Amino acid sequence: MKKILFISFFTVTYCLNIFSQKSKDSHDHNHVGLHHWEIPSKDPDRIILTFNGDPSSKRAVTWRTDSTVKKSVAQIALAGVNSRFSKNAITYTASTEKFDVGLYKSNNSYMVNYHSVIFEKLKPNSLYAYRVGDGTNWSEWIQFLTANNDYSPTQFVYFGDAQNDVLSHWSRVIRMAYQTAPNASFVIHAGDLVDTAHKDYEWAQWFKAGGFIHSQWTAIPVVGNHEFQRTKQSSPKKLSIQWRPQFTLPVEKSLNSKLHETVYTVNYQDVLILVLNSTDFLEKQTEYIKDKLSNSDAKWKIVTCHHSIFSPAKGRDFEYARKNWKPLFDQYSVDLVLNGHDHTYARGHVPVITADLNKSSNFNTLYVTSVSGPKQYKLGLEQIKGYKADGYQADKLGEQTQFFQVISIENDQLIYKAYTVLGEEYDKAVITKDFLTGTKTLK
Repeated sequence: MKKILFISFFTVTYCLNIFSQKSKDSHDHNHVGLHHWEIPSKDPDRIILTFNGDPSSKRAVTWRTDSTVKKSVAQIALAGVNSRFSKNAITYTASTEKFDVGLYKSNNSYMVNYHSVIFEKLKPNSLYAYRVGDGTNWSEWIQFLTANNDYSPTQFVYFGDAQNDVLSHWSRVIRMAYQTAPNASFVIHAGDLVDTAHKDYEWAQWFKAGGFIHSQWTAIPVVGNHEFQRTKQSSPKKLSIQWRPQFTLPVEKSLNSKLHETVYTVNYQDVLILVLNSTDFLEKQTEYIKDKLSNSDAKWKIVTCHHSIFSPAKGRDFEYARKNWKPLFDQYSVDLVLNGHDHTYARGHVPVITADLNKSSNFNTLYVTSVSGPKQYKLGLEQIKGYKADGYQADKLGEQTQFFQVISIENDQLIYKAYTVLGEEYDKAVITKDFLTGTKTLK
């Protein structure tokens, strides 16, 4: 009898272990119905560069693998004219974060690993090649240029909302932008990168649409309202569950932890780029804006947030920013503000505020709202006219068009150009600044 009980107990235990293992394997590898480009493997995918620290000596890279890759590394070396450069590569051990894609109800439930490295002690103004992997399964070698450690010519790209039908209709925008400005130092994605914050299928589209460009252009991602959503019907809206694992961004410790990696600053070759979260905790960011702008002696100051300070789309109004943030942009002479959200195009400017309203004054800040994806709204022309009370003058408007922008900085000029998805120049503005007096003109 004891023998029979022992055999029965052993059999039940064995079956439970098998069932448990199958359940675990099922959770780790539930890829039913996914496209092949959604499915993680041992090979690194979703490779993306971001800033984290001094751009002349540091760069962050993040990538994804399946859950079987427990340890990952990245290698980097000064690029050379032949393959022998790789013999001088330095190896970094990656930080690895387990991630449950199934935290959002509409995703398949399976585990992946995100890996990240911050390259340090790089040489300024130098071309590096890097690769990521587990020591056996590697990415290709990918090149990027570090920033100079002083003021130098630079160029970057800016996109408004990609958001909808990203693979189908945004791919040609980012690829045309790359054809137009292949040597861009970085790229600003001004919010609503996807439509459904936590939906992994949409993030897979975003990464596939950009392909190697994401791993070569250093990204400055900005959160939009569509990067916030409930994970369950009963839960409050929260930041995209993919955001922090897939982007290695600066953490501003002085801010509320909920703002970490959504509000940060990049100082690139004497150009200050202030990244804001226009969806959450607006009041908590106002003092941060004042602190960063008042303590910066950068030659150019650029602010980017998703919601438009001067909303050109009918029925939209970001009043808080106009009443609380714009006065700081005026006071500290911000040169350029880059927005999205309104799925239209508008470029306008604000002059220097003077006591005498009849007195002509110099230009102060250029404001741009743009869209890169296929979702388009109509302009609210009467609404735009109403911004005259805030000193805003509309200079160029557009609708029903997908855009990208290329901004070049050289000597005493910031040259702004907007292009359609066809690669045709649509708009241009040139800011010329006297760095001694701070006086600016706009043409």
